[in-house]
Amino acid sequence: MLVAIDGSESGFNALRQSFRLAAEEKSWISVVCVVPSYEGDLDMTGIGNIMEAMRRPCEEALEEAKRIAKESGALIKPVCEEGEAHRRIVDLAEAENCELIIMGRRGMSRLERALMGSVTARVIGYSQRDILVIPRNAEVGWKKILLATDGSKYSKAATERAIDFAEAYGGELKVVAVVDLPDEFYGESPDAVDEIIKKAHGFVEAAKKKAEAAGIKAETFVREGETHRMVLDIAEDLGANAIVMGSHGRTGLRRLLMGSVVEKVIGYAACPVLVVKG
Repeated sequence: MLVAIDGSESGFNALRQSFRLAAEEKSWISVVCVVPSYEGDLDMTGIGNIMEAMRRPCEEALEEAKRIAKESGALIKPVCEEGEAHRRIVDLAEAENCELIIMGRRGMSRLERALMGSVTARVIGYSQRDILVIPRNAEVGWKKILLATDGSKYSKAATERAIDFAEAYGGELKVVAVVDLPDEFYGESPDAVDEIIKKAHGFVEAAKKKAEAAGIKAETFVREGETHRMVLDIAEDLGANAIVMGSHGRTGLRRLLMGSVVEKVIGYAACPVLVVKG
């Protein structure tokens, strides 16, 4: 697994949580911190001093990561990269064949949460690997997993991963599908609404059936409303340890757009969110 840090406490918490996961999964951990490329005029500066100053926060963050690892009895491979943060993280995960990228989420203002961190959003948009985003001070747990499904192939991949974690950690699954329609739709096409709700019940029942076939206890919910709010509300009501969601494959410019359901859930969730790329 690959843990991306930036010197913040949320990143170091993500690192600490990765030790627990790595011990259970018998995984090795690479820890990356990225130095931004210098965009100034190198001819007008003392290049050695500039680059040294730019690398120093990264090196200090990795030294702290090594201290935390030693304190926890964990082994890590520290990596200092230079360039655009999301590209370096994605490329390193591919190069080292990491199955999971772990990132921290800072305690942010309401607006910042709605937009989420740009680096995290871009990693999710471009990476083919699963991404686990851990809020500051949150702990990783898999005893009560909330799986959000919309019946898509991406949700089916998330279902498989949620079942794997529940099976490995003795957890149970809570499966939710949300019907998110404009208010006028209810008045203009009530029959269509009923059909969509019926399909939502089919999605959660299919996931429940798959979980129970693996010996996992599962419970289903169908909600109507704004998708990310319904997911967050039910996660809070149930005391979920983790939320698992599939990420729809986006291409080009859409990868950089903010405000998707996944991004909003990550921005506001009190528990870790696993984004499954399938």
